[in-house]
Amino acid sequence: MIPVAFDYLRPSSVDEAVAALAAGGEDAKILAGGQSLLPVLRLRLSAPSLLIDLGGVARLRGVREEGDSLVIGAMTTHDEVATSPLVRRFAPLLSQMAATIGDRQVRHRGTLGGSLAHADPAADLPAAAATLEARFVLAGPSGRRVVSAADFAVDLFTTALADDEVLVEVQVPKLEGWGSHYEKFHRVVQAWAIVGVAAMVRRSDGGIESARVTLTNMGPTALRATAVEQALAGCAADPGAIDEACMAAAEGTSPRDDVTASAEYRRHLVRVIAGRAVAAAAGV
Repeated sequence: MIPVAFDYLRPSSVDEAVAALAAGGEDAKILAGGQSLLPVLRLRLSAPSLLIDLGGVARLRGVREEGDSLVIGAMTTHDEVATSPLVRRFAPLLSQMAATIGDRQVRHRGTLGGSLAHADPAADLPAAAATLEARFVLAGPSGRRVVSAADFAVDLFTTALADDEVLVEVQVPKLEGWGSHYEKFHRVVQAWAIVGVAAMVRRSDGGIESARVTLTNMGPTALRATAVEQALAGCAADPGAIDEACMAAAEGTSPRDDVTASAEYRRHLVRVIAGRAVAAAAGV
């Protein structure tokens, strides 16, 4: 289908984008790569009167170091995140997950900020942000504010972004000495994950000292599997012990029934996938 007619604006600065968004009100939409928005427009599930394309804001792209964090511009593409030497060194989980998104065309057009702001529960990057305990910098008419990953995702396709705010950058704490892995189960390579598990493990004295585990598509937002994390703390780094700890992976989740899988199947699957992800992150 052809989208409903709309006005198009391509600002060259964040301030211009914020001003345009404020002027456009609830009928304005941000275009940040378009891999999620354009299909929705074509289906006429969304009909904005104004589309604000952030592709002309050069300051929103790139990866840099800033103290103890990596700062990644919201318009940095998935491919740039996946191949960045800085991301590979200090946040390898994010690099690994970005490399699994869609196909090459999607990875070269889709952006980090676009995916996170869209807040699809089946998307990979919200789980990466939650696991890495990233921070989101939002710009609005009153200035900038920082929101934690835990507070950014509010509900299904809903974030802490106000109608007149733009996601500017993502701050990722530098982490070294952790093993990481992302395991997801999907029907075909380019499809959304039926279930996904992001895992980070820090080992000590042959066992697991601490772990972070986040679930994809097991609720309206990416979910930290706190019961699994607690069970893994001090756990032996062997497959049997890890599998036993990951039996708690479905606790506190609310998966949905859809055409790809039932909620009950997802609860079973997440226990299996969690065991694989944690074992790989632990190197066993």
